[in-house]
Amino acid sequence: MESASFKDLASIRIGHAQNAEAGTGCTVIICDKGATPGVDVRGGAPGTRETDALDPVNLVDKVHAVVLSGGSAFGLDASAGVMAYLEEQGVGFDVGVTKVPIVAQAVLFDLFVGSHNVRPDKAMGLEACQAAKVCNPRQGNAGAGTGACVGKLLGMGRAMKSGLGVSMLRQGDLLVGAVMAVNCLGDVVDPKNGAVLAGLLEEDKKSFASTEKIMAGFYDQDSIFPGNTSIGVVVTNAILQKSQATKIASMSHNGIARTMSPAHTMVDGDTLFVMATGEQKAEPSVVGMMAARAVEQAVVRSITQTPGAYGLLGYGDLMK
Repeated sequence: MESASFKDLASIRIGHAQNAEAGTGCTVIICDKGATPGVDVRGGAPGTRETDALDPVNLVDKVHAVVLSGGSAFGLDASAGVMAYLEEQGVGFDVGVTKVPIVAQAVLFDLFVGSHNVRPDKAMGLEACQAAKVCNPRQGNAGAGTGACVGKLLGMGRAMKSGLGVSMLRQGDLLVGAVMAVNCLGDVVDPKNGAVLAGLLEEDKKSFASTEKIMAGFYDQDSIFPGNTSIGVVVTNAILQKSQATKIASMSHNGIARTMSPAHTMVDGDTLFVMATGEQKAEPSVVGMMAARAVEQAVVRSITQTPGAYGLLGYGDLMK
């Protein structure tokens, strides 16, 4: 496997929109011709849209866009703007009188960053679509990653800034990439050596505490910090059936498990989508393996490419 560019996947357009002052935003991944979808909701506190439609036993066999956004459940409004944009473009499931765009979405909780009463809405979703193009998307404090942070077990005072990261891999003519907005309860670690890249800080904010070690001491408590969730989209040019795309979404979560400690908790709504554009014959297990690696790399970049903001330290602040 080698690194590749999102520009190599010409049937996928990506756009961001954000309110930097308010600390929230959304990211849209569009496939105008429709992509074979898959989804795996692994966390215990998800906020999603149209995931049932993506089940392999159900009718719809193409998705036209996936939206990642902040705003918690309020942010689901962003899909209305994406729906309006795609309908105007004549993109969607043909029902005779119009075409109904199939737009799936997952949200993350960023209400403790910036202004809690400003959330992604229809206008922001439309803005993201208007900005969408075949590109290597901006990383860091952009789109759905604008208000993201990690290491929140003891509250925002000892959390760190995270954001949005991307990765694209190539094996021969097969392309597999990931777009990840990382907002986990726990720590983000380097999968190569287990070193913490960002997460729960010690009180002096000069080094890391261990989320897992401290969390174990909460074994008899009713609940822990609820404002989390990491979400993402795997894109590929592979020819896949819907059931295969669903399995690949499941395999992709290995990338989360290798980089977040802990992962898939009851207070994380971790959700991964797959969009397969159907141009390259591919063995599904190879696609799934590459997808997990792309997710892994995108998670790491969501930390290393994100500067501190909103009073939260970033990776670069601790690496000085």
